[in-house]
Amino acid sequence: MVNGVSVRRKKVPELVLFGEAVRERRKALGYSQEAFGDACGIDRSYIGGIERGEHNLALINILKIIATLKIQPSEFFQALDRPHKKLRSN
Repeated sequence: MVNGVSVRRKKVPELVLFGEAVRERRKALGYSQEAFGDACGIDRSYIGGIERGEHNLALINILKIIATLKIQPSEFFQALDRPHKKLRSN
């Protein structure tokens, strides 16, 4: 809320797709958001925002997340190659 007015931001499709991939892999490994945040060294509430596509992450945080997910970056990013989901080219 800004000055009593709710501000809704349009979510960026790439960030939503990234967050979905993180959530899917985190759950597959049996992590709660809190335990995953602790393992990554990233606050749990920030992890929630990542999974909802609300944060544009720094590379260092992306690499922390991927390492905690026990996956290679190249393998993780294959999850973003989902058919029928066109990413913006900006």
